[in-house]
Amino acid sequence: MSRSDRTALEAELERVRAELAERRASLPAHSVRPHQLLAIEALEERLASLESALGRAAPEPQEDP
Repeated sequence: MSRSDRTALEAELERVRAELAERRASLPAHSVRPHQLLAIEALEERLASLESALGRAAPEPQEDP
């Protein structure tokens, strides 16, 4: 995986994490609507997919200073 691909995946991962946190924070204490839970589930699945893709990627080589 190239450095730019890895950077793009990491940026997408952070975006999905932020959106997921926002969606969870906006859930009402009562009367949660099904579409709200479905949106959260979709984001959780995307998050797992991105984490898996990054986990399978070879770690970036460390440069000696």
